[in-house]
Amino acid sequence: MNVFDVMGPIMVGPSSSHTAGAVKIGYTARKLMREEIKEAKIYLHGSFLLTGKGHGTDKALIAGLLGMMPDDERIPNSFSYAKESGLEYEFEGIELRDAHPNSVMLKLVGIQGNKMEIIASSIGGSSIVINQIDGVEADITAAYPTLIIRNIDQPGHVSMVTSLLSKYGINIATMKIQRNKRGGNAVMIIECDQEVPSELLVLLSNAEGVKKVTYVNAVEA
Repeated sequence: MNVFDVMGPIMVGPSSSHTAGAVKIGYTARKLMREEIKEAKIYLHGSFLLTGKGHGTDKALIAGLLGMMPDDERIPNSFSYAKESGLEYEFEGIELRDAHPNSVMLKLVGIQGNKMEIIASSIGGSSIVINQIDGVEADITAAYPTLIIRNIDQPGHVSMVTSLLSKYGINIATMKIQRNKRGGNAVMIIECDQEVPSELLVLLSNAEGVKKVTYVNAVEA
């Protein structure tokens, strides 16, 4: 048992799930985008929709998208900071199939024009799960440094990635591999015990058959 299971996280806001967890979802989404966000369409599901406004879920999500952490005293005024930074956003309700009650869909556009769709859940005690990224099952907890590698489904890619991680002394905590069809598009989602250095990220990005590498640092409780 973690001390946060007893005491709760250090945070600004009334709820570890509706406030602190929501901040972490926004913060992790920003990390996954790897650039500042200029547009956000936010679709609230379940309890996030029904009771989130009273708990500041809307302000918490925007705070996270701006790069704030759960203990940031600016969270209650995140809408004002969003206006100052040029972040445009809108909220709507949605019914997500088989989703946790505290769930949200984020449709994001970065300042460089990159787009990403994320479905995430706040599961209690400020713990979160990134359920999907651009329609691909992810199940990322953000508790570990995480690599998301999109590649062509060809022999040798998995061994290439694991060999490079081993060479840099990085241990794999969990690893998930998916593909849409044989020889089509594949994705590796790897949670690591150590942070992945930028030098290795460049090597992975430039490897033959690799389409995109996304990396997110561990997000503290």
